[in-house]
Amino acid sequence: DGTQRGYDLGLLRAAAAAVPIPVIASGGAGAVEHFPPAVAAGADAVLAASVFHFATLTIAEVKRELQRAGHPVRI
Repeated sequence: DGTQRGYDLGLLRAAAAAVPIPVIASGGAGAVEHFPPAVAAGADAVLAASVFHFATLTIAEVKRELQRAGHPVRI
């Protein structure tokens, strides 16, 4: 958590395969490019905090990146 180097995709895959409930990726996002791979790895949702608190990224930027990658996004 807090590395801003991306989500732990191996852990996400393992968690998504192991449980019948939604998985939320949390901790590690530092760039818009980090979000789509988390969803592709099995996350039902992605969470980030510091990148928004410190205005490194905007929610709109992340949503656009997820849409570009073909993932459904609420507008």
